[in-house]
Amino acid sequence: MSADQSRGPTKEIPAFPTLGDFDIRIARDGTWFHEGRPIRRLPLVKLFATVLRRDDEGVYWLQTPVEKGRILVEDAPFVAVELSVKGSGRDQSLCFRTNLGDWVEADAEHPLRLGDDTKSPESAESGGPNPYILVREGLEARILRPVYYHLADLVVAAPVKLPGCAPAGSLGVWSKGVFFPLGKAA
Repeated sequence: MSADQSRGPTKEIPAFPTLGDFDIRIARDGTWFHEGRPIRRLPLVKLFATVLRRDDEGVYWLQTPVEKGRILVEDAPFVAVELSVKGSGRDQSLCFRTNLGDWVEADAEHPLRLGDDTKSPESAESGGPNPYILVREGLEARILRPVYYHLADLVVAAPVKLPGCAPAGSLGVWSKGVFFPLGKAA
């Protein structure tokens, strides 16, 4: 499966008048910028996030009912800043809070994945992959390193008798009855 396919389904963007680039950028740390300056009003950022879309080519758009414009997203448009765990084993539930205060539960519709982005500064520093969770319709949250370490505390070996789940020797986590591989045993 290619990296683009692993990001989940994308929402088709209808033919609205395109205004080109909106000069909005979402930095790797989740900060939104307009014309090079941070947008400090969280309610405004949340409003923009409601009209954020990603097309099949991986281009990000802000799309209102009457117009759309491209924006730059350095990595993922959201950042997972907190992990809440309920239950244990196959029945456990993993919920992630984004930098905008939304909660998303890891399940079949909101999978966890590891990106192999060795070009990113964080991957180069840690020597590890970048973990993500699908928030909605092709939009992901990059899981911050401290949250990933919390997730790593929950890692178990892949079940042997679960076809299509994970290769033998994989390690991962359960959430809502779904096993998400996160790496191989050393």
